[in-house]
Amino acid sequence: MATYRAYQVTGTRDFAFVTRETARPPAGHVRIDVESCGVCHSDAVTIEGLRDDPTRPVVPGHEIVGVIAEVGDGVTAWQVGERVGVGYLGGHCGQCEFCRRGDFVNCTDQPAMGSTIDGGYAEVVTARASGLVRIPDGLSPIEASPLLCAGLTVYKSLARIDAHPGALVAVQGIGGLGHLAVQYAAKLGYRVVAIARGAEKAEFAARLGAAHYIDSSSDDPGAALRDLGGAQAIIATAGSGASMSPLIPGLAPRGQMIVVGIGRDPISVSTVDLVFGTRTIAGSLTGTSIENEDNLGFTVQQGVRSMNEVVPLADAPKAYERMMAGEARFRVVLDVTA
Repeated sequence: MATYRAYQVTGTRDFAFVTRETARPPAGHVRIDVESCGVCHSDAVTIEGLRDDPTRPVVPGHEIVGVIAEVGDGVTAWQVGERVGVGYLGGHCGQCEFCRRGDFVNCTDQPAMGSTIDGGYAEVVTARASGLVRIPDGLSPIEASPLLCAGLTVYKSLARIDAHPGALVAVQGIGGLGHLAVQYAAKLGYRVVAIARGAEKAEFAARLGAAHYIDSSSDDPGAALRDLGGAQAIIATAGSGASMSPLIPGLAPRGQMIVVGIGRDPISVSTVDLVFGTRTIAGSLTGTSIENEDNLGFTVQQGVRSMNEVVPLADAPKAYERMMAGEARFRVVLDVTA
C-alpha cells in the first residue's frame, strides 16, 4: 500500500483519523500489515497526554498482530509473509548495560510501542526485529492480540513465584488481566482462589478454573486467605493500592505478592507482616519477545483464551472509552481488516 490509515493522538484524547505514506523500514526493522490490535489500559499513557511531549502525534496500541510486508537491511531471521506480533516492549537494543547482562526487559534503549513510537491503531506499523513474536497457527489475530501484553504480563508474574504444584495462589481481580491470570494459574497446577467484589462473580471464577472465591466486599480477604491456609502467592491485577493492602496478611510464610495492576494510590503494608514470615511484594512488568512466544505456545497447548469484544479500527476512540469506563468484558480488540 502506498498509504495507510491510522488513528493518531495529541494532547488528551484528541484522536485524528489520518492517512499516512507508507515508508520502507529502516535497518534492523520490519514493516507489518496490521490485522488486529488490542486496546489496553496502558494505552492511557498516550491517550491521556501522560507522555513527555503530548503535543507530538503518536499512534497508540501495543498488542499488535499482522503479517510482515517488508524487511529492512540486516534483518535475516524474519521473512516476508510471516505472522508476527509486537507487544509493549518494541525490541531491545542489545548494546546497553542491561542488555549486555541479559536483562532485555529493562533495556534503556527500547521503544515502547504506541507510546514512544507509533503503534497498532493503524493498518501499518514498523517494528524492531528484536521485538517480534511468532504467532502460532492455533491462534487467530483477534485471539492472539490480548495475549501479547495482558497475557504475557500475568504469565511472567506467575513464572516469578516460588510455589509448588497444588500450592494456593490467589488472583485479585477478574477483569481484563485477572480473567487470564486465573486461567494461567489453574493450568499451571495451582489451587487458585479468585478475589473480587460481589458474590455474583463466584460462578464465573469457577468456570475460569478457580477452586475458591472470596468476595472482598463482604469478607476480609486477608483473613479469608489465612483460613484457607495462606497464599503462597498473590497476583494483584486490580489497579488499586487500597484493594491490594488488605491482602498482604493473607500471604503464607515466604509468600509473595506480585503487583501487575497499576493504580495511582499507594499500597500500605505493616512491617510486621513483612518481617515475621519473610513475605515480599514485587512489581512485574512484562517479558521478552521469546518469552512471549513461550506464553503463546502455552496458551495454545493448555486452551487459555482471552474473552474479547471486537470492534473495527474506525471505532477505536469509542473502544478506548468503553475500556476506560470499565464496561468491556473483558478485553477489546480492534479488527483492522474490517
